[in-house]
Amino acid sequence: MRFMMLVKATEESEAGVLPGKEILAEMGQFNEELLKAGVMLAGEGLQASSKGARVKYSGDKRTVTDGPFTEAKELIAGYWLIQVRSKDEAIEWASRVPFRDGEVEIRQVFESSDFPAESFSPEQAAREQAMRDDLQARAGRQ
Repeated sequence: MRFMMLVKATEESEAGVLPGKEILAEMGQFNEELLKAGVMLAGEGLQASSKGARVKYSGDKRTVTDGPFTEAKELIAGYWLIQVRSKDEAIEWASRVPFRDGEVEIRQVFESSDFPAESFSPEQAAREQAMRDDLQARAGRQ
């Protein structure tokens, strides 16, 4: 099972305040633990929403809105993508994130097996898996 651990933005992260040396060291250690356990697939911090944009879809129309966006608590400041045996294990890992303040939301990622066969054919599942394999290979070369 794959889960995203989504780090909620804070007033500080939205203001562009970077984490200090101590928290960066603690986060580095946490990331190493995830890697050693073989559960981390990806993980990154995100820049403030002031450097981002949103694209809204309405039929064929696309509307682009530049950041910043309001309600920091609704924004994402970073993420981990992990592969674990259960939601409980994902919660255990999220509980170990070395934050003093903040929030991490845990969301399970859809797998091709979650979709009914009539809406996601074996051919589509095979293409999806081939793309995932290609992404993993590319990540390994970097």
